[in-house]
Amino acid sequence: MDIEKNTILITGASSGIGLATASTAIELGARVALIARRADRLSEIATRLGPDAMPVACDVTDPAQIARCVQTVLDTFGRIDVLVNNAGRGFYANIDEIDIAGYRELLELNTIAPLAMMQAVLPQMRRQGRGTIVNVSSGATFGALPGAGGYTSSKAALNMLSDVARIELAETGITVSTMYPFVTDTEFYGSVQTGESAAEAELEAVGQAIHAPDRVAVKILGLIRSGEGKDDLVPKSFGGSLEV
Repeated sequence: MDIEKNTILITGASSGIGLATASTAIELGARVALIARRADRLSEIATRLGPDAMPVACDVTDPAQIARCVQTVLDTFGRIDVLVNNAGRGFYANIDEIDIAGYRELLELNTIAPLAMMQAVLPQMRRQGRGTIVNVSSGATFGALPGAGGYTSSKAALNMLSDVARIELAETGITVSTMYPFVTDTEFYGSVQTGESAAEAELEAVGQAIHAPDRVAVKILGLIRSGEGKDDLVPKSFGGSLEV
């Protein structure tokens, strides 16, 4: 699918990978719905990005807010061509220290919210006879990292949802892809709820440098264009395709 003139919804668009993807997509001629909880931040970003950026404040763990968000986008742009499920956060703790209530909240954001967003946009994509969904997972799911069981299990579940959706929707004109970033320089690491810094944990485990969110954005847009099932920025030494 081309980027130019298509309407792209991006969750977690107020910073990091989501913001970088939105900025690059608009530069390439897309219309972008910026979806996140921080309304003031989204408005500032939309003003900076120009008229093709629309801020939509939405908590993607709330089904009613998701429904309003999707309807707002349709009322404004008339169609939904691409969904980038990017919203998420980290969670680092050893298995015997995982707070069960906190883990449920993690699953709501990292696993259930992307599924709910897919379900919300699929009726419109089916009516159009085309669409693209990119689910942003994590390269940390390529291996077993001590302290990362809560986080990587939430993303591993998303991986399977994404793979199954790709098969189920193959004949509808809707493609579903999965992006696997690795250690990325974003606010993600400042939002880890428990345990040591996620960046420090991953870097200690794999000994690799952090990459910029712009690099992930390029990969996400590449998946939109190609329709390939997956791409990654994971070093070969950790099971990925990246030469370092």
